[in-house]
Amino acid sequence: MSLKVAVQMDHVASINPRGDSTFAMMLEAQERGHQLLHYTPDSLALHGNVVSALAAPITVIDKPKGEHFTLGEASRIDLSTQDVVLMRQDPPFDMNYITLTHLLERIHPKTLVVNPPAAVRNAPEKILVTDFPELMPPTLVTRDRSQIHEFRKEHGNIIVKPLYGNGGAGVFFIQEGDHNLASLLELFEANYREPFMIQKYLPDVRKGDKRIIIVDGEPVAGLNRIPADGEARSNMHVGGRPELSPLTEREKEICAAIAPALKAREMIFVGIDVIGDYLTEINVTSPTGIREIKRFGGPDIAVMIWDAIEKRRS
Repeated sequence: MSLKVAVQMDHVASINPRGDSTFAMMLEAQERGHQLLHYTPDSLALHGNVVSALAAPITVIDKPKGEHFTLGEASRIDLSTQDVVLMRQDPPFDMNYITLTHLLERIHPKTLVVNPPAAVRNAPEKILVTDFPELMPPTLVTRDRSQIHEFRKEHGNIIVKPLYGNGGAGVFFIQEGDHNLASLLELFEANYREPFMIQKYLPDVRKGDKRIIIVDGEPVAGLNRIPADGEARSNMHVGGRPELSPLTEREKEICAAIAPALKAREMIFVGIDVIGDYLTEINVTSPTGIREIKRFGGPDIAVMIWDAIEKRRS
């Protein structure tokens, strides 16, 4: 089977191939003989009923940044002529991101969009997770200062973060007795129109924040991310140290509990975050971690993702 695959992503020149999951997926697609096109989200257009993009043939090469790709001549193509579109641009999950899902929804499922655009739009990482309050740490979503102060009074140390942030950006650890909460809320109010997410601080984060990759509803590997000294966040973007980590019984329970919701939404590639015994996020927009998992001796998850895609296209 040879598929025509268009990849919607931040420009390939900007990525770090060593750790980029989209790059790993493109390498595997190329290995299988699929035809790859590359385009950036800002080239998308809707004219009448046609969704098009300025796309170029791409060859990916497993070499260091700067040597990792070649691009052919770009031309505007009707995306409905493709078998698969990988929606892989990085967040922020903002009105631009939402608009792109509306455009791609017009070609799905005749052209398979991974993950499905309507499902992604309706299930951003910090919203979908709230469908499972029994699996989460104590959590509050609001802009109401009085509610936030009451939550802090009840739980002491808290985490405050933007509802649609990514990569650990804007995540603050506010300790009990810290006098900066009011100033932080002023900053958030000035920069974000949506509610904020406030969670009880979990000391287990010092042992790691585990990213578990789920393919077609099934957990396939875990990557624990240990925060750097002096850092409350464990994201690899901010110095978190990754290590392969087998799933605990509790983590298997969490995966089993959310699997029906992921399968119902036809999510192929999902990354969940677990701290201790608690689920904290369900990442469906542009999950990462599969290159690190393979590098540390885990499975080649790009193979599993393409097996799932090809099953839907057969």
